[in-house]
Amino acid sequence: MAITQQTFDFLNQLKINNNREWFHANKKEYDGVKASFEESIQELINSIGTFENLSGVKIKDCNYRIARDVRFSANKDPYKTWLSASFSEGGRKSGKMDYYLHIENGGSFLGGGMYSPTAEQLAAFRQEIDFSPESLKGIIFDPLFVKTFGTPEGEKVKTSPKGYDKNHPEIELLKWKQMFFWKKFTNEEVLSPNFVEQVTETCKVLKPYLDYLNVIFFDHEEPDIQLL
Repeated sequence: MAITQQTFDFLNQLKINNNREWFHANKKEYDGVKASFEESIQELINSIGTFENLSGVKIKDCNYRIARDVRFSANKDPYKTWLSASFSEGGRKSGKMDYYLHIENGGSFLGGGMYSPTAEQLAAFRQEIDFSPESLKGIIFDPLFVKTFGTPEGEKVKTSPKGYDKNHPEIELLKWKQMFFWKKFTNEEVLSPNFVEQVTETCKVLKPYLDYLNVIFFDHEEPDIQLL
């Protein structure tokens, strides 16, 4: 079962009627939307599992709830107006860098990378750039990677991070506090019969960067360092 126009129609209506009364009155329609998305998730577990270790990972380990946690948010809308799932060894709660799929009317994308690193992870990232910049540059400046994802997204420090000279030859890479990438998909692409294949091929291009992060984040122990 592919994602259908019903998904976008429902999400559009939810954006207009983001309240529990409307949602419960339209629960049957949501159940159909959820079922089609979960079938796509299973297809992606199968296809991504051909090049990532997704052994034992189930749909519930990838899918995110549509209900929002509003306890600490100024926005009290009870529901997300998108569907989302992420794929990694051990599932979305494993802490590993993952492939994040976001389905939203006019705003669907596949993304991944360094979004909320700990101080230790950011220190390891910068240390790796300092020691071996060509490893990262060979990934993110690869022609196919650039064609697929373009330039990095995320926050940077304005001058230079603590412990690095402003004249460091790789200062522009060292400035990144976040570094993630995404590829957008049109509604037509999401609704196409080969959408799972498109997402899978995009994940294959992103894989070297996620592998790079997972190695430096989880195969090395770094000291507790406070960073700008």
